[in-house]
Parts: sequence; structure tokens; C-alpha cells
Amino acid sequence: MPDATTTTDPAAPITPTHCPYCALQCGMSLRGEADAVEIVERPDFPVNLGALCGKGRTAPALLSSRVRLTEPLVRRPATGRLEPATWEEALRTVAEGLRRTRTAYGPDAVGVFGGGGLTNEKAYTLGKFARVVLGTSQIDYNGRFCMSSAAAAHQRAFGLDRGLPFPLEDIPRTGCVILVGSNLAETMPPALRYLTELRENGGTLIVVDPRRTRTAEQADLHLAPRPGTDLALALGLLHVAVSEGRTDEEFIADRTTGWEEARAAAMAHWPELVERITGVGVPQLRDAVRMFCDAESGMVLTARGPEQQSKGTDTVSAWINLCLATGRAGRPLSGYGCLTGQGNGQGGREHGQKADQLPGYRKLDDPAARAHVARVWGVEPETLPGPGRSAYELLDALGGDVKSLLLMGSNPVVSAPRAGHVEERLRSLDFLAVADVVLSETAALADVVLPVTQWAEETGTTTNLEGRVLLRRRALSPPPGVRSDLEVLGGLASLLGHDKGFPSSPEEVFEELRRASAGGPADYSGITYSRIAEENGVFWPCPAQDTAEDARSGTPHSGSPHPGTPRLFLDRFATDDGRARFVAVGHRAAAEEPSEAYPVLLTTGRVVAQYQSGAQTRRVDELNAAAPGPFVELHPLLAERLGAVEGEPLAVVSRRGRAVGPARITTGIRSDTVFMPFHWPGEGRVNSVTNPALDPTSRMPEFKVCAVRVERVHAS
Repeated sequence: MPDATTTTDPAAPITPTHCPYCALQCGMSLRGEADAVEIVERPDFPVNLGALCGKGRTAPALLSSRVRLTEPLVRRPATGRLEPATWEEALRTVAEGLRRTRTAYGPDAVGVFGGGGLTNEKAYTLGKFARVVLGTSQIDYNGRFCMSSAAAAHQRAFGLDRGLPFPLEDIPRTGCVILVGSNLAETMPPALRYLTELRENGGTLIVVDPRRTRTAEQADLHLAPRPGTDLALALGLLHVAVSEGRTDEEFIADRTTGWEEARAAAMAHWPELVERITGVGVPQLRDAVRMFCDAESGMVLTARGPEQQSKGTDTVSAWINLCLATGRAGRPLSGYGCLTGQGNGQGGREHGQKADQLPGYRKLDDPAARAHVARVWGVEPETLPGPGRSAYELLDALGGDVKSLLLMGSNPVVSAPRAGHVEERLRSLDFLAVADVVLSETAALADVVLPVTQWAEETGTTTNLEGRVLLRRRALSPPPGVRSDLEVLGGLASLLGHDKGFPSSPEEVFEELRRASAGGPADYSGITYSRIAEENGVFWPCPAQDTAEDARSGTPHSGSPHPGTPRLFLDRFATDDGRARFVAVGHRAAAEEPSEAYPVLLTTGRVVAQYQSGAQTRRVDELNAAAPGPFVELHPLLAERLGAVEGEPLAVVSRRGRAVGPARITTGIRSDTVFMPFHWPGEGRVNSVTNPALDPTSRMPEFKVCAVRVERVHAS
């Protein structure tokens, strides 16, 4: 498992591109080939100005043929093992497996599971392949586990979902930021500078997190609610704002609807009640409202903490209500935003790999949307299947209604909730094909594994958390025997009777994506590869031609090429009447509260040196040295009750499973809560424990809170 090699020919060409990891999509440049690739700073890219975290710096280590797949693998019946095969045999085996299931059980017996790290071109093609070639409705992706609650709340409040409705550069210039459930210092380290600059400019930072993280240590005010109570906290803050006369009645009257109902709901959550629910004291509630409302402008930014709950959509709606009620939305340097997690989590949900969506963020059950996309695809609208299952529901159906699965760029054996059950479902399939860069824990269960190119070996676009469409450029050649995902899908389509419509050229796919997205909420039709390169990215919506007015920003244009839309909602929201919608919500308990048998709350998250399921980062020596394995973080009072000592193995046990890690004792966590990171398989797999209870709107599982007991692990 090598580290990145940095000895290259200084005269070698330099290719500007972007980091393969989180939704910042930091700019970087590459020089060299294969096992000798050097990262070169790219200070011209505005998001990171050349800065990179440890994951970005070591990303070239994954390009080495020593750690990645370089030839197809097929499971041999005689041995039961995955063994090398030719591409022709591997693709034929996949096509036959999918065809066999479709013939025997119908198209919906075939499932497709994608990933938030796939480029826009791949996500678009995967959705088209599922619906046109396979004819299945059973497609979703792991982004459902990341941003879906915020997306649903965004849609119902503003009529449009884009992670941030403003560029990151606006954050240091606002007056106050409330950061809810995000540990930017570890999940997106280059973004921490925006919060540092905010405070240097005289702004204030409020962090909401049950742990005193490295990010919380930077805050002017840290609120540490009990896990699962963020909704009550937001409602309590709105109650205080109303009772202290800090609402913006003119903004509410001019630019919103639904205030009376939302206000009544908030007033049922008086501060003393909220203190009992959350553990956050009334004086802190009042301090937070004072800091937020005294500033001339303000933002609320949420991440997985409040979103990965069985009430995540309502929780985000409550924070949006706070922004609307105080006039902190639809104005310069103000608004609500979601800190999207995965590298292409934003673009991945816009162009068709989500169960209910078509390209351009169109709804699959909208007849006009179906007709438009069908014309681009050259099919009849009635042949397109309807909406399918959400991600966890699809995984739960494996081996039952869904008999075969094509999986690209995801590792649910580690990343899905109730992961032991999901692993059993994957093992029960009649047929499983996985396309990936490495032999992940999920790929190891497959009947066929297809080795595919990765970030530096292919060209394609991603869309970062700002809605900025970016261009990753091919910087080096992949190893012999490796093909791109587009080549894989094109080859399978041909074997399944579709010789046309699935090109392997990313730019050709993007040109079709532009047409398919035209006129949709996420309109990319005015974006081209050349524009992205020239402008350091283009913000959607960006129609092909300016009309008299951009319906989402209200900005008139002269008929010249559309400039893109860095800032949304400044004149009107993307609803039919142009007004933002308050949504009346009330607090409710987590799906699973502590009991005598399971008296402690578990919450999960990331550490700085690992990423997502760890399938890639766990193959980099430098990152493993910094974060070699899971741990159980707990308060000294809980450790004392258990008799636990630092470094001793502890088991965290829920109704679903068990995870083990060494104790890490700290006063930086609530005494009723334990924390485990989720990057590892095996006995340290915390998602064996987590609860798949789903948000009724977004279908987001409740990763962030469940009831557990903690036990010392005694050597046998």
C-alpha cells in the first residue's frame, strides 16, 4: 500500500484537474505518469487556492497498479473464487446475468446502484442505461445516504435544490454562521479557512454538535445538543426570535408564505422545554439568537448531523424557517446551505441515477419531463419506467424482488446502515456485478468485477457543493486492462441489443446531457467543456441562451451567452409564485431512544485521514498511519461507570449488531453519547449497529442516532 510518489520529470507536462474526494473538488494539477505522479499546486482555483488536505496530497497513491484492479475478475463455479478473465468474457457474463434475470422475472428484478463519486457523464449514462436498456425502475445511489434530507427540504422551501445557493467566497463576508452537524476541520479541511476568515473579518461562528470537535473549538459559541434533537433546537431558536421581536416582518410579508402555521408550531417549543429535550441551556439559546440576529447578515449551513435522521427533512426545514423568519435568505451574504459531502454528490443527484429523477433534476413522474428526456433519448415516454425504491429499500429488497444488481462506485457492505443485513442481502443475489477501482468489500462478493478508470485517467465533469460545474481532465494513461465506466456501459448496452446511444467519449455524453437538462431546474445547456476550462467552472442554472429573464434569479440579460448563476434567489425563489415557503414542523423523538438494555446514544462520523467507506484511503500508508482503525469515543463519566480505560477494546452493541474499537476517552463528548467513525469493515464496522429507520420524505436512514450499550471486551 504505497504512498504518493513525488519524483517526476520537472519538464513533464502539467494537467490541471480536481481532487477525487469531497464536494469541495479542490483544484490541483498533476505531472508525471502512473507510479510517478506529482501533485502541483493550483492556486488559481478559487475554492482552495492551492491548499490540499492529506487525502488530496496522497491521492496519486491510488493510481498505482499495486493497489488497484487491473484486470476483470469472474467467479469460477469450480472454485468459487474470483479469477482473472478477459474483458469479452466478463462483459458477456454480466450481460447474460442481467438478461437471464430480466427474462425470468421482469425488468424490475434487475437493480442498479450508483455512487456520488461518479462524474456527471457516468451518472447520466447509468440512469439512461437502467431505464432504456434494462427498463428497470430499480435504480438509486449512495448519495441518498448523504444529502437527500437537505435536498427535500430545499425543494419544498425554495423550489430548487442546490447545496449552496451562493459561492463559498461569500461565507467570510457574512455576519454570522450557524454551522449545524459539520466538522469541516476534518471532513473538508481546506474549507476551514472560510470560517477563520469570517472571524478575522469580525463575524461570529456558532457550531452545533454533540461533540467538541476541532471545528467546534473554533466557534464563538458551541451548542452541544443530545443526538437526535436538532429539530427541537432549531424550533427553540425560532421561538426565542419571535418572542424577542427579532423576526423580519417585512421580508416575511413580501417574500414568503406559510408563516402563521410555522410560527404557531415553533411557539409550542418554548425555551425551557427545548432545554429539557436537547440539554442546551436557555441562556445559550438566547445567546445564539442574539448573535445571529444582531449581525447584518447570516447563514445556516447544515451537514450530515441534522440530516441523517429519520426526521432529517423536517429538521432542515426548521433551520430554513429560522433563516426565513429573520430575513436571512434571498439576500446578499445570507441564506441556508447544505455542505454536500461526496465528490459529485450534487451532480450525481441531478442527472438520473436517483430513483425518482431524470436529467436536469426533472421529476420522473412529470409527463412533460418524461416527454422531453424521451425525445433526447429517442424512445417513447411510455417506455420509461416510473420511480423506484430508495437506496436502503433497494438494498433491503436484494434477493427478494430484486434478483440481480449492477453496482458502480459504491461500497454498501461498509457504508449502508444495518450493514450486516445488507451484506446478507448482497450474498443472496442470483447475480452481482461490480465496477470499481479497487477490490472493495462489496466487490469481493461479486460474480464479476470490472476494473475501471479513475479521476486522473479520464475526463469528465463534476458539480461541487456550490453548484459550480468543473472539469476533471485526463492526466495520464490507465493501466492496460482497465476501461472507463462509459466503455463498460456502452459494451453492455451493445450486448443487450442497444448498439447506439451509449458513446464512450465523455464530451459526447456531456453534449447529450446538455440537451437533456435544457429547461430543467438544473439546466446545464449553456455549459461546455471549453467554458468550464476558461472560467474555472460555471454555476448552474446556465441555459443555452439568455432570454429576457432568468426565472430563478430574476436577472434580465441581453441575449448573450448566459453567465451562470453563482447566487440564487436574490430577487425571487424558484417556486411558482416566487415566494419561499415556510413549513410547519414539530419535534419528535428519534426512531430509537435509550432504554434499560440500550442506555447510551451512538452517533457516527468521519476522521480527517479517511474517506467514506475507506475503500480507497485505507490503501494509502500515510493515511493509515494517521488513522489506523476505528475507535470508541466516550466521556470520562461513562468510562468510569464502565470501568473502561484508554485504549482498551470496547464493544458498541445495538439491536442490529456489534462494533468493536479501542476506547478514546475525552471530555469533548456528551456523557450520554458515544462516537465511532464509519470507515472500516470487519469487527470495527459501526454500520453493523446503525439504524435503517427512514425519513418519510427523503428516505434518508437514521445514521446519526441509535440506542446502544457499551461493553468492555475481555480477552478470551
